Parts: sequence; C-alpha cells; structure tokens
Amino acid sequence: MVGQHDENLLPEMLPVYYTRLFPQNIFCRWLACGSSPQPLSNRELSFTLADDIYLRYLSINNQKEFQTLLQKKCPHKLDIGAVYNTKPSIGRHDAVVLSRELVFDIDLTDYDEVRTCCQEAKVCNKCWKFMVVACEIINAALKDDFGFQNILWVFSGRRGCHCWVSDYEARTLDSPGRAAVADYLCLIFGGENKNKKVHLGSDNLHSSIKRSLNIIDRYFLEILEDQDFLSTSEGTKKFLKIIPDDTLRKQVEESFGRGSSTVDKWECFIQTYYQYCKENINAIRKMKYLVEEIKIQYCYPRLDVNVTKGFNHLLKSPFSIHPKTGKVSIVFKPENARSMKLEDIPTIYSLLDDNSPDKIQHQNNMRTAVKNFQEVVFSLEKTEAMRRRNDASKYIIL
Repeated sequence: MVGQHDENLLPEMLPVYYTRLFPQNIFCRWLACGSSPQPLSNRELSFTLADDIYLRYLSINNQKEFQTLLQKKCPHKLDIGAVYNTKPSIGRHDAVVLSRELVFDIDLTDYDEVRTCCQEAKVCNKCWKFMVVACEIINAALKDDFGFQNILWVFSGRRGCHCWVSDYEARTLDSPGRAAVADYLCLIFGGENKNKKVHLGSDNLHSSIKRSLNIIDRYFLEILEDQDFLSTSEGTKKFLKIIPDDTLRKQVEESFGRGSSTVDKWECFIQTYYQYCKENINAIRKMKYLVEEIKIQYCYPRLDVNVTKGFNHLLKSPFSIHPKTGKVSIVFKPENARSMKLEDIPTIYSLLDDNSPDKIQHQNNMRTAVKNFQEVVFSLEKTEAMRRRNDASKYIIL
C-alpha cells in the first residue's frame, strides 16, 4: 500500500528528507537563540541510529556542520538537550548545564484511564481533543500567568505534543523554578488506586482554574459524546467513586436509570447534585466544586512533570521523523490544534513518494508547519536582540 509505514525504508528515505525537507537553517537559528549567550557548539544534540544505536553529547558550530552530521549519521531520531558552559562531550566532568528551554511533554497514554476510544500507543481524532484542551490551557497559562511569549508547540509524531518555552527567563530557570511552574500547572494527583484526584477546596477558585474550566467547557460535551464515559458499568463505577458523599452517590446512581447516553446521564448527575446541595447546606462545604473537579479530572492536561523539572531530559526535535509512525513532528499553532486531523499530518512517505495520493496536501501542510516555526524563531530573534541591547546599555558609562 502506498504510504504504509515500513521502518525498514527509513535508511533509504531519511537522507533525502534531511537534505530536501528538514528546515536546517531555521532549526539552527532556533538552537542558536536558545543557546544565547553561549555559543551554539555548547548545545547537546543526541542521535538514535538504526538498531537503536544511541549517540549523546553531539554538538555543532553551524548549519554546515549540522548538515554534514545529518548526512553522515542519518539519525532515525533526533533529540535536543541542554546548553553547557563548554562543548559537551562523553566523559567530560567539568561540563555544567547553564540553560535549557522550559519544556512540557503531554502524552495521551496518560489519559488511558479516561479515554475509551484508544489505549496505549493508539490515537485517533476523538482522543486528540484532549490534546486540544491541553494546548489551549497550557498556552494560556504560560502567556497570561507567567508572561512568556516565545512558545513553540510540536506534534510528537505519535500520540501527544511537546511545548518549548524559549524566553530567556524560562531558559535560565533553575530546577526549583521549573518544579514550581510544573506544580502550578498540575491539578490532578494520585495513581490508579485513587478515585478522586482533584481537590479544589471550598475557597474562591483561582483565576487560572476559572480560565481552564472555561476552555474545558468549550469541548466538554463533545468529549462526553466521543468518549461515552458512562456507557459501560465499569465507566459508571469509576464516575460514581469520585463522588465523596454516600447519599449523593446513591441518588446519582439511581438517576442514571433515566438517561440512555452519557450526555443524558451527565445532565442527570448535574440535576441531582444541585438538588442535593439545595436540600443539604452542609454538603456544599465539602462538595462545593464537585462538578468542576470532575470536569478537570476527565479533561485537564496531564503533564509528565519530570520532563519539565529536569535540565538533562532530552526531547525530540521539531521536524524529526517518528520511527514508529513515519510522521513528521510538525510545528503547529495552539489556536489551530482543534482543526488538526491526524491523517493530515505529513509522513516521510507521503512527502517523498510520488505515488502518494496525499503528497500535495501533505507538502502544503509541511510548508505551513515550517512557516509556523519561522514565525516563532523570528520573534525569538527579535526578543533576544532587544535583550542583548538592554544588557549592553547597563554597562554604558555616562
């Protein structure tokens, strides 16, 4: 079948992709800005070659060296690491991490307890809506609550997305600072054995939580319909266990007999909850935000916080080819995530195979992704130039 994924074809196709389609110039400019004020050569790159041969502590001085390295090694996977005080190399013990983009990794496998359409590595357009909500919530928080502006969103190539924050203040955050940002953005806590994983208390909601709930509400009914959480006895039991009050839980379970679909049952829950709170004033104190807590537990972003907190975690490069799917890790705008369709994401096959029926559309989508990347890099370059001028002005003797 034309365009069908075959990992064995990558050694033949990757050299062509890296030469013709990988945006080497803008990629190196992005890395250079993200490395400033250190030289580009102090940035760690990592290659995974065929047969899972892993090369760390690679570095480049310029685009020409990067092009030569790509052609020579032809990596099946390209990862980006931190910026050091010196050129990184194996066994060098005096290398100290100076900076690294603030990064976020959101993977749909972390939604397996709530998504019903797919599990594990599988992903479809229905569960992609979880990513849409995540992108909008995280992007808004980074801009509105932290003031970050240079934010890059990248499809992971398989089942999630990565976010790179390149502002100087973000790049130079220490580990406690990164942990503080990650903790601020986490509202879901607890493993498989914990039923209720969101606790908002009884005080007034923080503005960031209100904003997140407004975003969730734009998609909540769609997600209810798509995932049909309450269509099975198992899904219904999971939902009921979230309700902390035994009497209310029993009443909600009884009310579900009046609904056929998940949306109907949700409405039954809402009506029963508000009626119960009206009749039991004390219930409001311990369940004031139960509706909001359930929405968050089902739809709020689930971050891999260890990726955000650590300096040394390598993350897949934009425009890498995912070796298991052949898809390109394209750059997208978070406001356009909703219109993205997984079948429209370019693959190395659709871009290079002349017989691919998707070639023209996917080539256009690839151009759009590169343009999105350029916009972020151009903005970052302007920001960095202004920062350097401001820094220089501090040392001018009047």
